[in-house]
Amino acid sequence: MSLPVYEDVLAAAARIAPHAVRTPLLQSPALDALTGGRVLLKPEMLQRTGSFKFRGAANRIGLIPEAERARGVVAFSSGNHAQGVAAAAQVFGICAVIVMPADAPRAKIEGTRALGAEIIFYDRLGEDREAVAADVLAKRGGTLIRPFDDAQLVAGQGTVGLEILEDARVAGLTPDQILVPCGGGGLTAGIALAVGGAAKVFAVEPENFDGMGRSLAAGARAAAPATPVSVADSLMSPKPGAIPFGVAAPRLAGALTVSDDELLAAVSFAFRRLKLVAEPGGAAALAALLAGKIAAKDRVTVLVLSGGNADVETVADAAARFPA
Repeated sequence: MSLPVYEDVLAAAARIAPHAVRTPLLQSPALDALTGGRVLLKPEMLQRTGSFKFRGAANRIGLIPEAERARGVVAFSSGNHAQGVAAAAQVFGICAVIVMPADAPRAKIEGTRALGAEIIFYDRLGEDREAVAADVLAKRGGTLIRPFDDAQLVAGQGTVGLEILEDARVAGLTPDQILVPCGGGGLTAGIALAVGGAAKVFAVEPENFDGMGRSLAAGARAAAPATPVSVADSLMSPKPGAIPFGVAAPRLAGALTVSDDELLAAVSFAFRRLKLVAEPGGAAALAALLAGKIAAKDRVTVLVLSGGNADVETVADAAARFPA
């Protein structure tokens, strides 16, 4: 198993620069006042397709040899990776087939289809998405673009970390800690790789899907119960990928866990107070901060808001239940 190195992140940054949005690093007086520290936001809902996933997909697809591009790409995803792959495939002029759960958020299904990808639905509870994707590849050929367990995908996601450090430096700030939503671990690992020892990096996971936290405690990849289903559909991976865990294990400062109610309260806070639309999974880092899962007083804390592809009803219900 080959793990990405820091130079891969630098190469990814140069490769995706013509295509990806360099999202801003926002200061938040509201969160500063709440925490007694300095809080910075990295809003990846402003990225192409509404999440960080475009970065890794563009880097990985950009590395496919020209001779192989005509066969297209295949991916499996609940939505954000689906849209990232579809958009990156569109950029490079190749076709994409995406295997998606039938119960994926409507916004993610519509977004993927609008980007020109073909969608094949599967039953999340009764079918294996990897087996469905393997069947597609066997019949049609193409390149499989995994959602997180790929060295160059991790390198692409790591560009978020490079931008955080660079933009914080311009603002005259040095991050003490960076909180990152974690599913399969690609974004968390990539940021940890890019940041090195410049700041402590924490994974933030939903309850019952805390595979990274369990794996760090065990010293080896371990699976979470993965039931009941979380409101954070984008973070419902029971176990971190082998490559993300290999990168993250020696670099992460720890892992935090948040409940569904804490996630929805963060969605409401982002909408009402920050004027940002965050999906539940994308709001995990904010949820951990608001729930007091980590000390922020007298520290510079960066929250990665990893995506904003939520159905309107989800945001409205969260705002109604948790008036910030």
